[in-house]
Amino acid sequence: MPVIITLKALCEELKIDPREARERLRAAASDAKANPELAKARKPRTPWQWVKGSKAEKEALSVLTN
Repeated sequence: MPVIITLKALCEELKIDPREARERLRAAASDAKANPELAKARKPRTPWQWVKGSKAEKEALSVLTN
């Protein structure tokens, strides 16, 4: 069974505000050319979560750390 990483866990790890993180992720997911995996993984009205080690998780980390 794959390990799921939540936005809450990433925010605690990176010490950033969850509200700001969600704003950044929404903006990044809307640009499908720059972040194709993040756009595919996004499902409206569901929590932000990714399979550990997935391309979508790497894109999310990239967005949150820049």
